[in-house]
Amino acid sequence: QVQLVESGGGLVQAGGSLRLSCAASGRTFSSYAMGWFRQAPGTEREFVARISRNSGTITYADSVKGRFTISRDNAKNTVYLQMNSLKPEDTAVYYCAGDTSAVASRRGEAYDYWGQGTQVTVSS
Repeated sequence: QVQLVESGGGLVQAGGSLRLSCAASGRTFSSYAMGWFRQAPGTEREFVARISRNSGTITYADSVKGRFTISRDNAKNTVYLQMNSLKPEDTAVYYCAGDTSAVASRRGEAYDYWGQGTQVTVSS
């Protein structure tokens, strides 16, 4: 069983930065890819970024490309999301998720493990 715990959310002004962390326990961390998703009130869950098991393949949603950076430290069982130049439309609950499949996906349904989420609020 894998447990994922996000941290680092909070309130920030537009243009500011936040760094989210997701600590994993259970199954060997390097055995699965990791993704970040977000969901704003009244909207569907949205893919943000994905990083492969060895960090060799990284993908981003167009809405965050150039502003957000996903990374992972397999020795620390942690994945990160560095968010810069934040905009009010980035306001959402952010979730980390683990995907044991070898096929990269942006669909939340493809992911096997989920954290509880951390709130990010960007004020204008």
